[in-house]
This record gives sequence, C-alpha cells and structure tokens, in this order.
Amino acid sequence: MGRPHAEQLDAVQATASEALGERPGLVWEVPLAHAERGFRNKAKMVVGGTVEQPTLGILDRAGHGVDLRECGLHEPALHAALPVLAELVTRAGLTPYDVPARRGELKHVIATVAPDGGLMVRWVLRSTEAVPRLRKHLPWLRERLPGLVVAAVNLQPEHKAVLEGPEELLLTEEAALPLRLNGLDLRLRPQGFFQTNTAVAGALYAEAASWTAGLGVRTAWDLYCGIGGFALTLATGGVAEVTGVELSEEAVAGARQSAARSGLTGTRFVAADATSWAAAQQGAPDLVVVNPPRRGIGPELAALLEGSRVGHVLYSSCHSGSLARDLEAMPSLAPVRGRVFDMFPQTAHHEMLLLLRRVRGDGHS
Repeated sequence: MGRPHAEQLDAVQATASEALGERPGLVWEVPLAHAERGFRNKAKMVVGGTVEQPTLGILDRAGHGVDLRECGLHEPALHAALPVLAELVTRAGLTPYDVPARRGELKHVIATVAPDGGLMVRWVLRSTEAVPRLRKHLPWLRERLPGLVVAAVNLQPEHKAVLEGPEELLLTEEAALPLRLNGLDLRLRPQGFFQTNTAVAGALYAEAASWTAGLGVRTAWDLYCGIGGFALTLATGGVAEVTGVELSEEAVAGARQSAARSGLTGTRFVAADATSWAAAQQGAPDLVVVNPPRRGIGPELAALLEGSRVGHVLYSSCHSGSLARDLEAMPSLAPVRGRVFDMFPQTAHHEMLLLLRRVRGDGHS
C-alpha cells in the first residue's frame, strides 16, 4: 500500500522530533505501530451517483461521486458492510445529494465497527422525508448485517462543509454501541467521539496507565475526554477521583453509562467546555490529561496549567505543530517521556503521547 511501513514510521518520528525541537530530558520510546491496512473502524462516506447506481466515498473536483468501497484501510467488517449499505440506497429510494445542483436527500453514510463486530450506521439526510423508508427497510438491513446495533439519522439541512447537523433521530432501541477494549466497557453514542484505530487506541490508553502508575496519582482530570477512554483507564487502574470533561453531551452520556456499568463511583463526567470548566475550579489535581482536537489546547488553557499546581500532564496530540506551540506556553511543565503512535497509517498524520512533569514553580519539582 504505497510507501513501506517502516519508512512511514521513520518519517512521522522525524516530523514529531523536528516539531518539538531540542527538549533536554525528553526520552522517546520506539514508535508504536500496528496493521497498516484494515485498521480503520469508521467509514465516513460521501454518497454520490444516483439511486440506481450510488457511490460511497468522496467527491471529485466537479462534485461527482468517486466510489471507495474497496478502500483497504477499513476493518473487514466495514468492508463487508459497505456494499450492503449501497444496496440499501437503491432499495429505500434514497436520492444522493447533488452538491453542485443543491438537490437530493442523502449526503453521507457513517458506519462504525466495534471490536466484537457490532455496527453503528448513521445516515446524514437533508430532511426527514426519507426516514419512513429507512424504518421500513431496517428489518432487511438487520438480516443482511446481523451485527447492526445502532441505526440513526442525522439531519443536516444546510448546504455547507459541515458533515453533521445537531439533530439525531434514533431508528433502533439501542442508543449506544458497546466498545469493549482493554477490559473497559466503553459506550459510543451517535455523536460521540472515539479514535478511528481501535487497536492503537487501546495501546495508547495502556501506555497512559503504565506511565502514570508510579506517580502516586490520586486525583485526575481528563479534559476533552470523548467517551472516557483515558478517564476510565485511570479509574480502573486505581486513581480514586477522576473527572472527565467533554463538550459533546452525547459523548458524556456514553461515558457516564460506562462508569456506572463498571461501578466506578469516584469517576464523574461533565458536559462543558474544557477551558471554561478548568478555569472555574479551585485548586488542581495530581494529573491532567488533555486530548484536544488538531488546534491544540490553546493559550488560555495552557496558561491555566502553567500557573496551576498540577504536577504532571499527559498530553495526547494529533498535531505536532499545535503541541509544540502549547509546550512553549507551559515552560514549567517539561516533557520527560514521549511516544509516537501510528494511529493513521498511509498518511502523514500521527498521534503522540507526552508525559510532562513540573520542573519549577508552586512548590513542585
């Protein structure tokens, strides 16, 4: 699949090291890699073509559909599901949205597979016009895809480059896809976030637990917690009080369900902006975990952490440039351990985990 995997790993490690520059005391672990194909647990497919001959994939520059059902990046269960989902477009008469003409109904099909083969399928529609037909054909879809757990419609009536709209209509009784990973019972709801590479995500959480095991952490915040992967890992590892903060209410609902099912009474999840929530707290925990989007944590949260009494920060980053900027804003928190995770093989993107330790200020050393 293109460039040899070993060369890819060398390149992403070089990119990460160059972006962060010289960091005395930072020890890099060997990059962690997994499969270079068949790893992606989520397919976000633009629907093009016609009702009779739909395409699932992307659009070309003219706005015409390019079919990517044979893409080698998707997990086998997704690869097998995509032809069935394309057939449903025809059976249910779902008119693909024509971007240049601004007409049609079905914009995207989003499918996610769990480690046990369970599936979540979401259709992004322009309106509710096609919802009755989707409900009618749901038994057929269940017969063809026995692993189907969650089916939902997302409404995105606007013509703009935003994949999803705010309104979600469940078509199944089950509202969350179970993701059992590393002994965790994670729950992914339709608008929740989970890493797109399950195996590497599991390794990332395990590494976080390993790096913090000897730090004497009793309290922790997990900011940008998604469905709670880091928070629940810390809690099951013995951290007595863990608070996860995430803007998505759906993600928080799933994380709360996971904590309740696991009996983690000292773990709570809050639906809030991470920076605003942190600014409103009195004091600081022993450890802060941040897993922000590509833009990083930004100057305000970086200043809060820099001026706090937190002793350690675990920073999980998908963009080395924004990570480097954030580190410059936190000179009292020095990176002492780092590792590149090959979360996105066949691309220049990667995930990094850094452990930061307070080296000066506020009585910590």
